[in-house]
Amino acid sequence: MIKRRVSKEIQIGNVKIGGNAPISVQSMCNTDTRDVKNTVDQIKKLQDAGCELVRLAVLNKDAACAIKEIKKQTDIPLIADIHFDYRLAIQCIENGVDALRLNPGNIGRAENVQKVVKLAKINKTPIRIGINGGSLEKELWQNDMPLYKKMVDSAMRHIKILEDNDFDLIKISLKSSSVPVTIDAYREIAGMIPYPLHLGVTETGTLKGGLVKSSVGLGTLLAEGIGDTIRVSLTENPVEEVSAGFSILKSLELRQKGVNFISCPTCGRCQIDLIGLAKTVEKALENVNKNITVAVMGCPVNGPGEAKHADYGVAGAIKEGYLFKKGEIIKKVPEADILDELLNLIENDK
Repeated sequence: MIKRRVSKEIQIGNVKIGGNAPISVQSMCNTDTRDVKNTVDQIKKLQDAGCELVRLAVLNKDAACAIKEIKKQTDIPLIADIHFDYRLAIQCIENGVDALRLNPGNIGRAENVQKVVKLAKINKTPIRIGINGGSLEKELWQNDMPLYKKMVDSAMRHIKILEDNDFDLIKISLKSSSVPVTIDAYREIAGMIPYPLHLGVTETGTLKGGLVKSSVGLGTLLAEGIGDTIRVSLTENPVEEVSAGFSILKSLELRQKGVNFISCPTCGRCQIDLIGLAKTVEKALENVNKNITVAVMGCPVNGPGEAKHADYGVAGAIKEGYLFKKGEIIKKVPEADILDELLNLIENDK
């Protein structure tokens, strides 16, 4: 059982972050926020995939204006991603956004920060300080210290700005494209502040490589109890980020949303098309929201024995399969009928 770091609880819309709340999975739209229809459509697809928080890029006042209409057409917490212009932050708060992602030191003079914080406090709008290892303050780059320490130093500077304005609805992220740097930064700051941490490895690349980097980085930190929300950043349809996020959490038994799918890696004993069957079963179960484990195994050796903990499963034989439940074989079926018989068992079993 992983013992999680205890952090201050905040609330973004109807989602609790930190404290004893479950680790939440979020993503970011890659649509033009000004395009309300396409943005709303993508938000709904993300929500259908299980996404719990959605971030939107706010590049200008037209995008900030669109937030109001997007809020009307969706019911998931929205986070406005803002850089440099404090007026966009104010406009988004006024238009009902649930949280901001910004660095207070980057939005101008102290009085401008005060205006944003004052309105955020009135509306109870949390602010995520989002530190990126590739875009730190110029003076920090000149310091002779490891990059992760520079990131932590930057975060602490921004935190102080908010705390000096009597604001504590804060969430922190420290992302780098380097997995070790990301891990070190989160480890360092975890013991320094009480605020919830949003985990992510940034700029990880496309699906295959990005999943590996994110799984190693996020998985390491989560296994140490660090992290309150996560985003798996991929150069891919953002729906894939949500699926990957829940897979990481499920692998550590931190969330049990949806089916836990397991399958063996195949070997020379396998007499069925296990790879094709496993992919088909996994795809068929991706929207089944049952807290069950389903196993697709290549042969009787790895079937009901090694997967006896599974709620349902199939073990391949010679052009046929043995359906089993909790380690007990139920019946033998032809290979062509395995998929339908397994799905029927899962759907109709009481």
